[in-house]
Amino acid sequence: MIQSFGSRINLHPHLHFLTTEGGEDKEGRFHKLSNFNDSLLTEFFSREVFSLLFRKQLINLSLVQKVLRWRHTGFNVHSRVRTKSRQEAERVGRYMIRPLLSLKKLSFDETEGKVSYQYGKGRADEERMNYLEFIARVTSHIPDKGQVTLRYYGLYSNAHRGKMRKRGVDPSHQPIIEDETPFVPSRGWAEMIRKVYQIDPLICPQCGGRMTIISFIEDHKVIDKIIAHLKLTFHAERPPPPQIAQKELLMAAEERGKYF
Repeated sequence: MIQSFGSRINLHPHLHFLTTEGGEDKEGRFHKLSNFNDSLLTEFFSREVFSLLFRKQLINLSLVQKVLRWRHTGFNVHSRVRTKSRQEAERVGRYMIRPLLSLKKLSFDETEGKVSYQYGKGRADEERMNYLEFIARVTSHIPDKGQVTLRYYGLYSNAHRGKMRKRGVDPSHQPIIEDETPFVPSRGWAEMIRKVYQIDPLICPQCGGRMTIISFIEDHKVIDKIIAHLKLTFHAERPPPPQIAQKELLMAAEERGKYF
């Protein structure tokens, strides 16, 4: 799903994908994957976009190389939203195809000719603009005639579903095979910490043994509960000198491709 607008009816081009966590083999069996690497997906996506623009002669090679050297290229991939039921998938689908704006959040001051749009929950999340600017914003997001903004590929395409039905297989109930090989997290982050701060984060500070990663906990509420239960306290040490730290970070960045 292609969307060109942000929450403030501003220009914010982005894509929404509703994908399966895996793929189908030649025998029609679905293999589930346990993880998506957002960093690699961001890199692949940015290079594909630049390659397309370069082929159409809309950008030159020197500018592409310059943008790729930026710390933040403007490209980002977020794949942490998961659906475990049909209702959740439908909710995500409705969010993907949501309209440009909500009439309930829109108001017009006739005396000043100002349009107000409540793009957030609080009063601070409101933007006032001239009615001509509002019209310009809205009309700039109208797709061109014949432009397709919603596409279906792979298992979601009508062609695939038709082939499945011809083979006598219900496309909504495919056998799922869990991959036997468990997901092994990349050690790039540990190597970078070791290079910059000269400390191996995978070495136990108590016994000196090698620690094994069991899982990654990202929910800050769960992390706070664990820290409170273990009665842990943290004191930040003095960081290395700026010049040394910058040099080490540059060296680590050059070797980034070896670990991610």
